[in-house]
Amino acid sequence: MFVSVAIFATAALAFTPWMSIFASVVLKGARGFKPNFFVGDMRTTIPDDELNLGGAGHAIVGSIMMVLNATIITLPLGILSGVYLTEVRGRLTFLVRFVVQSMSGVPSIVAGLFIYTTFVNYTNSFSGLAGSFALAILMLPTVARTAEEVLKLVPDDLRSASYALGARQWRTSLMVVLPTVRSGLTTAAILGVARVIGETAPLLLTSLSSNSFVFNPLGGPIGSLPTYVFGLLQIGTENAINRAWTGALVLMLLVLALFTTARFIGGKDRR
Repeated sequence: MFVSVAIFATAALAFTPWMSIFASVVLKGARGFKPNFFVGDMRTTIPDDELNLGGAGHAIVGSIMMVLNATIITLPLGILSGVYLTEVRGRLTFLVRFVVQSMSGVPSIVAGLFIYTTFVNYTNSFSGLAGSFALAILMLPTVARTAEEVLKLVPDDLRSASYALGARQWRTSLMVVLPTVRSGLTTAAILGVARVIGETAPLLLTSLSSNSFVFNPLGGPIGSLPTYVFGLLQIGTENAINRAWTGALVLMLLVLALFTTARFIGGKDRR
């Protein structure tokens, strides 16, 4: 009985901070949770205007564009890294695994600074593509490590059966192993997106921000939800902070949706 009570109390203690954060964000962010928030921009609106004016549609679109481009860059590299580590196991296996593990600990601002010095300085312009490159650096280790673990779950019998039919290693990996873990690789992509969707520091150095819709990834500074929230907090007025809380609420809901989807896909795969 005592052990059960202790376990319950420990779980409640660990869960309380998360619930406190969730409740605070929901209660404060709900004030600006209006239709215009999702379709409007701040081009002709100042942050201290009423909450039914302006919006974060431009920031939402910018975040989607940059994360989508980062996923397109990262997913093939991450899956190929996982295949190399589990299927090929060549002489560079140790080096590849070391690089992937080391990248997991790279501070996000360092990734942003790297892209700033190598891409932004070269093009003389902040851009959505630069932001995507910075996010891709942060996404890659998550996707690669998750893909490696998922590929380890494929039974060796499937590989042996493919080899017995005369298939080569690359064909076995492409036609047998990867299709077997489709849902697991989808989970890897989702976890990678959840890892970077709230990053602010690298975007401040690469994509900067914008108050209007930008659909060209090379069309100059572009808005995103994290930089939208950061910029409003810097202003500090009441309605600016309310808008920032709403942006934080949308970000939190997006991350929760991504993790829920990943758990659903993972659970379905196990069944």
